Amino acid sequence: MWPDESVRLTVPRSMRRKLGIIILNYKTPDLVIDCLHSLREQIEPGIEVVVVDNASNDGSAERIEEEIASNQWGSWVRVLCSPVNGGFSAGNNLGIRAIDADAYILLNSDTIVLPDTIRELLHAMELWPNAGLIGPGCVTQDGNKDQSTFQFIRPITDFIRSASTGPISRLLRRYDTPFLTTDSAAEPDWIGFACVLIRREVIEEVGLLDDGFFMYFEDVDYCHRARNAGWTILYWPRGKIVHLLGGSSEFASKKALQHRAPRYFYEARSRYFAKHYGRIGLLSANLAWLLGRCISLARERLGSKQPHHRKNEALDIWINVLNPFRTSPMPGKGKADQ
Repeated sequence: MWPDESVRLTVPRSMRRKLGIIILNYKTPDLVIDCLHSLREQIEPGIEVVVVDNASNDGSAERIEEEIASNQWGSWVRVLCSPVNGGFSAGNNLGIRAIDADAYILLNSDTIVLPDTIRELLHAMELWPNAGLIGPGCVTQDGNKDQSTFQFIRPITDFIRSASTGPISRLLRRYDTPFLTTDSAAEPDWIGFACVLIRREVIEEVGLLDDGFFMYFEDVDYCHRARNAGWTILYWPRGKIVHLLGGSSEFASKKALQHRAPRYFYEARSRYFAKHYGRIGLLSANLAWLLGRCISLARERLGSKQPHHRKNEALDIWINVLNPFRTSPMPGKGKADQ
């Protein structure tokens, strides 16, 4: 039985799928269809794909179903419509519940799965029995490496990020988030969930994704939980995906820094710090950010640095600080919009 009471084993183990692949859609049918095309040659017996439509209400689900029918893909992929958009975690949880499998791959709609990647991830699962989560190599559309491996986000990390000063970043490099990799397997603290394989045993032990995270921080949170339970996180570059929007996403771009980040980003940030470092940890992260901001602001005033913080960030980091586990109604938005 899953730790979540609403998720139960419904078929004998001998009848389980080898792999369930979950693709979350929110108003991105073209991306989903391209992703499915990249998967079709990698589908083997025992692999099932579920596209979860996160209440797009724009005809996305119908268009994807038409594409499935016209290509005769119905034997391996189906569309599951969620009545509400509960966010990235809730949508993927819905997909996981829909497939009884030995492992699951959560796959962004804005990805192209390169040949043999699915087979490589399953191979890595066999070679590394202690690896609870496995992520492939990740590149952007222009072929550059897309950062997908990281060290844990800690309160001091916000000081480094806010200060954004070379000497400080080098001095505190062990606490910064980037985890540099080569073409060899590695064990980072956490991996981004643009594409990740999760063993069934991990879900049975630590539960599903925390749907209190509407979007952002759900990946680092889940890797924390898996590592706390004794599992390792594996980077397996012999498999690769192209992350189409990863390197130039609306959220990550320089242009985005001119705008205020969505409220749910800061709610997720507060939830993450309070969950893994306690309320004192959340307060420490905020104070660390403010201290770093004093340094970067001084450099900006001296004309030696361009502004790199989001509009109203000094105020927004305090969102939900008194009640970090509160979730507010969220606007219709999905992971593919990053």
